[in-house]
Amino acid sequence: MRRPLLCFALALAATLLSAPAQAQYTSLMPPPEPPENLTTPEKVVLGKILFYEEQLASDNTVACGTCHIPGRSFTDDRPAQDIGKDGIPDTLDDVFGSLGISNFDGNEDFDPVDDFILKPQITHRRTNDIFGALYADRIFWDGRAGDEFIDPETGLVSIPVGGALETQALAPLLSIVEQGHRFRTWDSIRTKLQNAEPLRLASDLTPDIVAALAIDPTYPDLFENAFGTTDINAERIAYSLAAYQRTLVPDQTPWDDYINGNLNAMTPEQVNGWNQFNGIANCFKCHTPPLFSDNDFHNNGFRPWTIDSGLMETTGLNSDRGKWKTPSLRNAGLRKRFFHNGAFENMFPAGVSNIYWGGGGTFDDNLDPLLVPLSNIPGINREHIFEFVENALTDQRVKNELPPFDRPTLLFEERPFGHNLYGQPTVGQQGMTPLMAAQAPAMVGTTQELKIGVARVPAGSTVHLFGSTIRGFGQMRGGAAMYVKFPLIIHEIATAGGVGMRGFATVKLDIPNNLNLIGRKLYLQWVVEDAGAPTGTSATRGAEIEILQ
Repeated sequence: MRRPLLCFALALAATLLSAPAQAQYTSLMPPPEPPENLTTPEKVVLGKILFYEEQLASDNTVACGTCHIPGRSFTDDRPAQDIGKDGIPDTLDDVFGSLGISNFDGNEDFDPVDDFILKPQITHRRTNDIFGALYADRIFWDGRAGDEFIDPETGLVSIPVGGALETQALAPLLSIVEQGHRFRTWDSIRTKLQNAEPLRLASDLTPDIVAALAIDPTYPDLFENAFGTTDINAERIAYSLAAYQRTLVPDQTPWDDYINGNLNAMTPEQVNGWNQFNGIANCFKCHTPPLFSDNDFHNNGFRPWTIDSGLMETTGLNSDRGKWKTPSLRNAGLRKRFFHNGAFENMFPAGVSNIYWGGGGTFDDNLDPLLVPLSNIPGINREHIFEFVENALTDQRVKNELPPFDRPTLLFEERPFGHNLYGQPTVGQQGMTPLMAAQAPAMVGTTQELKIGVARVPAGSTVHLFGSTIRGFGQMRGGAAMYVKFPLIIHEIATAGGVGMRGFATVKLDIPNNLNLIGRKLYLQWVVEDAGAPTGTSATRGAEIEILQ
């Protein structure tokens, strides 16, 4: 007669052992910081300025904050789909990543990449949030940024333990997709910062940035205030960026309030979702509170690892094939894409939810054994679990971009690639139309030249770049119809490239240091001498260039 009661007691004990007691959880603590890079207000504000500095990119178009947008959980919601090597959209090798920069050679001339030509390249993985990185000893989806920070300029170990965030911070600056090119050096980055006006391209600067620049208006000044001397180097850039990121702790969520004793902080549905998340659904085993990540790597089987091997790419171990860093779920409800390739746009009811409902994807080679179909667990309520994740883990300061998650407005938020192109191109041989690239900002009083590119033209052909201060199109080609006041632009240049329609060229224009030019507009168009074109020439779209202060 007592056997049912004994069975119930044993089942209850097993449940209590399988799920951590709620009382053991606390809200997020401040992230650890290495003794070699203790946080100071001066480093933090310098790091914040550098994080939103578009001039850190070799073409002045991409900042860290371009792809890590606070209100999107420091991820990227811009549409950017790379259709992969098969050339077919919406297949397994597609990536929904972030727009970076065009490809450049050692002279910082355009160097077209087959998939993108002159367009901005797309990162081969989705932009991850930065919250998990604050507490991890291995960062990036594939864990390639390790705990030991080595100064890339000296080759010496700057931080032996706890420097993963510093290691991660420098990678985009030299990435040929994100901010640099394969020939970029730290000397060139240093020179650029020494001569750049901080956040010149941004607007709506935050109060802390405004206050800092009022006292230290140049980068040498800012570095001196943060480090004691005006020296600008890779180590100091890494230290500043890491110090700023360590202030971005999203610890004011409904869940944090609930754990701290406010039992009304979450709705009944969210409480039920939390109890299942932390109990029968076993979500906590990988998404471990309070970070909601175990900082480990797992294969969930939704994509063949042969397309992208994940952690195996870093470790070389076959046992790591297809494993990816567990992202923090804090502020996941603000994201527009999920998983390392951005394959899903929704958590619930489709997308992410279906993967875990089925116990992982269909590609089960090296599938993590922790993945058990939720559909087989009695009493699971997916709606409540995802209500908890989407809303109870959202910090309203992040959502509304309030301090410390506030930010300036970046130039290329308002002026994305191609925004300044107009008209239609004319057809050349083989039915191809030449492509214009004119995305870099034109600024007076700077050594940065304005780069104008053309591609998809016959290799070895002659191309002409025409310009006018009066908006025109088509007729811009005719010398008699040109009304050129500043500057006179009629450049003739032979294209490089391989065979057929693989020619390309770059022209760099100097903008005079004349304040009267600010706000003026320049209109440009490439014309190609192409004997195979219906009219003997072909032309790109026009480009409108506004000269900035």
